[in-house]
Amino acid sequence: METDKARVTIFDTTLRDGEQSPGCSMNQQEKVRMAHQLDRLGVDVIEAGFPIASDGDFESVKAIAEVVRRPIIAGLARACEPDIERAWEALRGAAKPRIHVFLATSDIHLQYKLRITRDQCVAQARKAIILAKSLCDDVEFSPEDATRTDPDFLCRVLDAVIEAGATTVNIPDTVGYTVPSEFGELIAMIRRRVKGIDNVTISAHCHNDLGMAVANALAAAAAGARQVECTINGIGERAGNASLEEIVMAMRTRPDRYPYETAVVSEQIFAASQTLSEITGVPVQPNKAITGRNAFAHEAGIHQDGVLKNPLTYEIMTPKSVGVPDSKLVLGKHSGRHALSMRCEQLGYAFDRRALDDIYRRFVRLADKIKHVEDHHLLELIRDTHKPTTSATPLIEPIVPAAAAVVNAPASEPEKAFPMAANAFGAPMPVHGESHHEQTQQEDYLWGV
Repeated sequence: METDKARVTIFDTTLRDGEQSPGCSMNQQEKVRMAHQLDRLGVDVIEAGFPIASDGDFESVKAIAEVVRRPIIAGLARACEPDIERAWEALRGAAKPRIHVFLATSDIHLQYKLRITRDQCVAQARKAIILAKSLCDDVEFSPEDATRTDPDFLCRVLDAVIEAGATTVNIPDTVGYTVPSEFGELIAMIRRRVKGIDNVTISAHCHNDLGMAVANALAAAAAGARQVECTINGIGERAGNASLEEIVMAMRTRPDRYPYETAVVSEQIFAASQTLSEITGVPVQPNKAITGRNAFAHEAGIHQDGVLKNPLTYEIMTPKSVGVPDSKLVLGKHSGRHALSMRCEQLGYAFDRRALDDIYRRFVRLADKIKHVEDHHLLELIRDTHKPTTSATPLIEPIVPAAAAVVNAPASEPEKAFPMAANAFGAPMPVHGESHHEQTQQEDYLWGV
């Protein structure tokens, strides 16, 4: 029986918090370009910048507000009159503007940074929201360092800002201190204790200092948060923010655990990642989930053999589902005969098993020295191992042009949903297709190792 999925708003802060990452600053033209890509990606909210921070940031927010019309455009402001008025000046041309006000609430911030009392904090937050609400209907409030704030005082602040007119209350794990179970309990406590909470959206903003930003964001959603704040490639202050692509694809891949839907067009994820990397000059780490160059690459022989037979053996999502052109089988020392044989055929050579064994032994020795074996290396190895006069090397017409240094998995028919059944635990699993004789299965498996 199907159930309606809860809708989670995706608030992208790549252009604000993400840009605060060292080396990731952007000029106005670059910000506008990235905002258009975020629009194509389908995010609900784009936090375009911090208008009071500089004239350049003000102009960037203003330009984005004027040309990107579908999503909500948000501007950040401290809880003071000059910031809020400057933010509104930049946002007033937006089709859907939002003023995002923040004020620290933890005792360590109140004592050492702001040097104000708890009572003064509550009064300042209330006054700021009243001002923002007088300018803009959509107002978000963030109690900075919420996860290190006394829970009773946090609820008191949230009571005050909701009464003053806030429409979204965001709970930031500003320094990446919390863990999933604790953060979920905090969201649940807020839902139980804060007056008027049912009339506003609860949001989560998680940093990655302990490597748990995505897990914390998902725990918040499970506890009732209906907005998550995140960035492309997880960029942001210090160790970064929760990664948009990881949150979205966790929900898509595991709806049994995360029964939520978003408006994100997942096929645009890779394009967004590449656009950001090109603009900032900061490469994506190779093993980054979803968007790293190794996310759909396979070098181990057993893995390559499985992927060639059925991608579901080692891929839990399809490359096309996130906009990656295709899986890649990288020829290296862990590659097996199956992948090597396929690449040889693509280069125009077909071998029987005995001949392929000769090639394979030399290939492994070569791969031990140079890591990745490219086409020109493989062609030289073939010619050195089997001279044209040797009967073990039947030359044939090239099957596929030798254009790449990796083996591309065979092109498939238009993408279809994988057939799924439930395992003993009720979780989805692939339905097996027609099986061959058991001995043939075992032989093919060993041949691919």
